[in-house]
Amino acid sequence: MAGEIKFQLDKIKKGLDPAQMAKLAYPVFIDNTPERTGNAKSRTSLRSNRINANYPYAQRLDDGWSRQKPNGMTKPTAKWFADYIKSLGSN
Repeated sequence: MAGEIKFQLDKIKKGLDPAQMAKLAYPVFIDNTPERTGNAKSRTSLRSNRINANYPYAQRLDDGWSRQKPNGMTKPTAKWFADYIKSLGSN
C-alpha cells in the first residue's frame, strides 16, 4: 500500500515538471488560438517554460473576443491541465 502511494506521488510529481507541462500544454493553447490570418498562432511561442502570446490583441482573444474560439486560449488549456493532473493520480 505505501509503495503504491509513493509510486503514484512520484508519478504526479514527475508529471508536474514545469518544462514538461509547458511542452504538453503548448499544443492545447495553440489549438485554442483563433486563426483568421495566422498571426496569433505564428506569434505564440514556448519560451522558458512559458507560453508567450506576443501580439497586441492576445488579451482580447483570450477574453473571448473571437467568434471562432469564444472561450479564449487560457481557459481550455487550464481545463486540459486539470484533467491531465487528475489522470496522473488515477492510473
